[in-house]
Amino acid sequence: MHQYYGNLNNDTEDFLALSDDMDQFIRSVIATCDFVKAKKRGKKDINLSFDEWNVWFHTREADDEFMEKDPWHIAPPLLEDQYNFEDALLVGLMLITLMKHADRVKMACMAQLVNVIAPIMTEKDGGKAWRQTIFYPFMHASRYGRGMVLQPVIETPVHDTKEHENVTDLSSVAVWNQEKEELTIFAVNRNTKEDMELITDLRSLEGYHLEEHIVLESNDMKICNSAGEELVMPKTVQRSTMEDGKMTSMMTKASWNVIRLKK
Repeated sequence: MHQYYGNLNNDTEDFLALSDDMDQFIRSVIATCDFVKAKKRGKKDINLSFDEWNVWFHTREADDEFMEKDPWHIAPPLLEDQYNFEDALLVGLMLITLMKHADRVKMACMAQLVNVIAPIMTEKDGGKAWRQTIFYPFMHASRYGRGMVLQPVIETPVHDTKEHENVTDLSSVAVWNQEKEELTIFAVNRNTKEDMELITDLRSLEGYHLEEHIVLESNDMKICNSAGEELVMPKTVQRSTMEDGKMTSMMTKASWNVIRLKK
């Protein structure tokens, strides 16, 4: 499987709904594989590889113009998308979608990691290196998304966008690391206008306490990081409380949240 998304229409709400398209894409391929298995009376479950995925659209026109003018340039600076905050939110949503299907999607590659549609950027000739906005959800998923995926039962308001109906305000998944006795909740508030109160029932995980609540948030959807300054960075906040086995977490509008619990 292979999919890149872009916000060519400059519609943030519809852009953040594109992870639902990714979910449907995965489900349709799984259904096709299972149909063929049944048709052939096979015994093997076919697992999937999401070979390439990311946000990619910022530089396409400029790259085309560059190559028309100078098609024989040595090591041209092509596909060097500068990612903004809303791109980071969609990358987080795509990571949540991939984790939800971890039973069948066994490999998912962000194919390029440095400079080329990448979370890490560098400058020529020994210049600076810096982290793009999309680096942080990818880092959090890599660091804390290890263990068994728990599929939460979610009740959430929904909204419609230009191209999507019944888009859930909340997109979330949990990962339980039994060996380390840790639970991590990944959650995105896709509502771009209102904050959200997330209530999580943890009564089946007796003895777990709140370790930290990490957020990536901004009032400017188009804000970017650069070699000079990283304006979009995660921070630890005091917005989650535990009482009688239930946790209440405040999530600001259009935000990426990582809530960690430990026994």
